[in-house]
Amino acid sequence: MSEAKIEADPSEVGLDAERLARVDSHFRRYVDDGRLPGWSIAVARKGRIAHLSHYGVLDLEDRRPVGDDSRWRIYSMTKPITSVAALMLWEQGALELTDPVSRYIPEFADQRVYRSGSALNPGTDAAAGPMRIWHLLTHTSGLTYGFHHAHPVDEMYRSAGYEFGAPRGVDLAGACAVWGGLPLLFEPGTEWNYSVATDVLGRVVEVASGTTLDRFFAERILGPLGMDETGFRVDADDQRLATLYAVRPGGELVRNGALGDSITREPEYLSGGGGLASTLGDYHRFAQMLARGGELDGVRLLGPRTLAHATRNHLPGGADLDTFGRPIFAESAFTGVGFGLGFSVVIDGPASHQLASEGTFAWGGLASTAFWVDPAEDLTVLFMTQVMPSSAYPIRAQLQTLVYQSIVDQD
Repeated sequence: MSEAKIEADPSEVGLDAERLARVDSHFRRYVDDGRLPGWSIAVARKGRIAHLSHYGVLDLEDRRPVGDDSRWRIYSMTKPITSVAALMLWEQGALELTDPVSRYIPEFADQRVYRSGSALNPGTDAAAGPMRIWHLLTHTSGLTYGFHHAHPVDEMYRSAGYEFGAPRGVDLAGACAVWGGLPLLFEPGTEWNYSVATDVLGRVVEVASGTTLDRFFAERILGPLGMDETGFRVDADDQRLATLYAVRPGGELVRNGALGDSITREPEYLSGGGGLASTLGDYHRFAQMLARGGELDGVRLLGPRTLAHATRNHLPGGADLDTFGRPIFAESAFTGVGFGLGFSVVIDGPASHQLASEGTFAWGGLASTAFWVDPAEDLTVLFMTQVMPSSAYPIRAQLQTLVYQSIVDQD
């Protein structure tokens, strides 16, 4: 296991310890008043962890405490890992970002775009052009999520059994075959919509590499980085696994066993968009690999120029998500934030009302987990908890303010 540990005094990396203590005091209140069961936080600057803290419990009934080795469902924080996998294959010539998705998944040929009507009787036209790999990476594919509840096509996903994840007995290839037969929300490349695109990208990784997604992760990313506690399954009796909770109207936390227990079953559907569980220490190593330009401890997954390209805004005309995206939930702010090849990217700090530097890239997960990398400040931050939806509380915005106010050097 990759154990997270303090590696520097805050003052050694330009952080003020007293101001940094505000992070913990603020988020302790989330636990003390019942909004969260528990959490873990890691703040690293200049490649060294200067703040590491845990508070609360993994389960409200048996009161198991949060610790260094706690395991969390990271949901959509799986997406950056899948995106890195695709970029690795791009670097070795196994795929091109401009390739049609149908080259790898035939069901995505001859797609149609929704124009009008209900989920039961939609009016569609043939798509003007093919969906391409870069559309998947940027969430401009025209795909959607069933849990959005915002469009007739969302309803079509739910009716087919795809609200969260896939129906029992369906593997990744089977899910992609279904999605390929459903209408797109829009012509690929013309809008941004948070979607199953990264799950489809995971299938592309399988076809292009000739191996399953879990094996590719284990052999090419997780194993080389020493992320031994990250995977698509956790033993049901593992006492380190946090319980998944949902917030009811009024703020009560209730156990979500139907969704949360799926991580303890042998996975049939390898979700590159949200299927992994991890630890704070493991994901810290992934974040550090990104912060160090694609390399960590002598293991290089990506070239620095590839990573720099991926973490630029790829939305047409330099648009942000507010102007180019559909007004639905996503794991990011919209104003002043663009999107790269698998990551949100801050492109206008003042417009985003964030202290994060322009160029900061990030993503989060359904259960309120979050991470970001700020190259300008040489900063990585991770937050782990297990409460859904991630829009329930302004955790990410508050965490950003609390971390950045603690930076006191003048570099």
